[in-house]
Amino acid sequence: MRWFIAGFGIIFGLSHVALIGLLVNRNQVPVINLPVGDYTSYTVEAGTDGYKIDYASNDPKVMTTKKDVDKSNGFFGIGGKTSIISEKQYTMSQSEGEETMGKLTAKKLECIKAEGGGQSTGAVVGASMAAAATPALTAIPFVGWVAAGWATMFGQKQGAEVGGEIAKSLNDCDDIDTN
Repeated sequence: MRWFIAGFGIIFGLSHVALIGLLVNRNQVPVINLPVGDYTSYTVEAGTDGYKIDYASNDPKVMTTKKDVDKSNGFFGIGGKTSIISEKQYTMSQSEGEETMGKLTAKKLECIKAEGGGQSTGAVVGASMAAAATPALTAIPFVGWVAAGWATMFGQKQGAEVGGEIAKSLNDCDDIDTN
């Protein structure tokens, strides 16, 4: 029994030494965690002789944005529409005050506030004007109450759209997208 336990211990020990040797001598490609963002690019070439990494941050250095704007001319768009195509090149380190992609500038925030305020005021005015027609609509048999509610909601919606457009025009926000 002693020889069996001693033989088993020797085989068990040799197998562990062999396993450690296999793990140490294995050719492994290293794991490299590159800082990856919206404006980075990299290429990695790995093989048995080594590896090569080409990494570029802020790539591309000069970016281009293209915006198509359909602008209404005149009061309430009476003068027709004009299509404006603006193309702008910028870098990651552009000067302060210019519009940055995905971020609110002071002008854009001002335009959003103006449009929201105009929509709110216009909705109240539109609903009030439409409410003047409700006595006549409620006189319709069976569906008068539905027609009166629809007229009020329609007036509110149209008033909000008109109020928002007027506020954008008065604050010189026609070419700024507030959506």
